[in-house]
Amino acid sequence: MPIHEKSLIRPENLKVHETLAIDGIDVSGHWSTFIETRVVPDYNENLELEIAAFPGGSKIHRCFQCGSCTNACTINAIEPRFNPRYWIYLIRMGMEQELLRDKDIIWQCVSCHKCTNICPRSVEPEGVMKATALWLEDKGYVPKSPAHVFDEEFSRQVIERGKIEDTEVLHKFLSKTKQPLVQDWLVAIMWGIARRLPVKWGIKTALAQVFKPKARRWKNVRSAISDYIYEEDEMRRQKLQTIAAVRTSQTPQTHLEAAE
Repeated sequence: MPIHEKSLIRPENLKVHETLAIDGIDVSGHWSTFIETRVVPDYNENLELEIAAFPGGSKIHRCFQCGSCTNACTINAIEPRFNPRYWIYLIRMGMEQELLRDKDIIWQCVSCHKCTNICPRSVEPEGVMKATALWLEDKGYVPKSPAHVFDEEFSRQVIERGKIEDTEVLHKFLSKTKQPLVQDWLVAIMWGIARRLPVKWGIKTALAQVFKPKARRWKNVRSAISDYIYEEDEMRRQKLQTIAAVRTSQTPQTHLEAAE
């Protein structure tokens, strides 16, 4: 059939006829653009369940494709391929390979929460984007993203001490992502800080790198947070194992039970 919104179709799926007549009617030019017939050979009926099992993805089933998330998206404004509405559609349709074509940009969500604030169905698209990025890593489709590495280091310091040291977080992040520790933009920031802040701040920061101070009475809080994270991870792993087992058995009734 002829189409009009070419921007929504991947270029390789468009077929253009310079000259074409159908039932004796000339449909050359603009009206001769068609969508190639497509076949989805690797449909994953559990894709939505798998992503819903990751933190942030549990409300994906609420989406009714209004597109408010993409319209409000900060990244979409500079990278049109970053399209939360489209990816949620692919996930709910089980089109795993189609989703994988954008695997290298899904992690670019900056967590500005504009999509979540505007969503009329409380889907929390920002959480779905994070869940999708984690799912890609968990399945081995992509290496751990720089954003994930930063989050891990940030969380590690918070859990361990109840506070963070900015310079240490940045240093660890650059080291783990194999980036140069001395960069022009970083030197400019450090010089700007050094000129404006008192010397004692620099001394305090240097000492914190050595002695790694903790928040008061943090031990019990740390234990509670660690237990919570472990329980959440274990629950997610068990859920994914159940989904995988159901997928193998291919039993429709059991599949419905897993969805619940």
